[in-house]
Amino acid sequence: MPVILPVNNVLPQFGEDNFIAPNATIVGNVTSGSQCSFWFNAVVRGDVNSITMGNKVNVQDGAVIHCTYLKHATVIGNNVSIGHNALVHGCTLHDNVLIGMGAIVMDGCVVHSNSIIAAGAVLLENTIVAAGCIYAGVPAKKVKDISQELINGEIDRIANNYVMYSGWFK
Repeated sequence: MPVILPVNNVLPQFGEDNFIAPNATIVGNVTSGSQCSFWFNAVVRGDVNSITMGNKVNVQDGAVIHCTYLKHATVIGNNVSIGHNALVHGCTLHDNVLIGMGAIVMDGCVVHSNSIIAAGAVLLENTIVAAGCIYAGVPAKKVKDISQELINGEIDRIANNYVMYSGWFK
């Protein structure tokens, strides 16, 4: 059974048709939209601030989403993929964003729509990622603009695939 716990009497709230893996941990002030998925060993910890997610957000295996006490909530838009072992902390991710495997997004960052943070990238505190860009490296920097084909072929495809994958477990 997944670990779903209240913190200070606030229990996570889930939209319709969510999948929660049996060893995922989701605690506190967490709200998800519809068709979200929380995969194996994912941790979503809304204990010190809030975490709000739109629709079709997938939190892949080993990913951690947290926030910062008295400073930064975490806000995630629609159609967002958080890759395996990524860390998303006290930041804002707008719609249609892909956070690559093992990437780190630090406090105060804002990733605008239709953007990709490459696998292993580290977005330092307060980095602003313009819409339609790919950021990569340590520290992460803009490497190129994203074509519509890449938005459809990667960002949309991965988010839609995770909705499909979650159906296999229901």
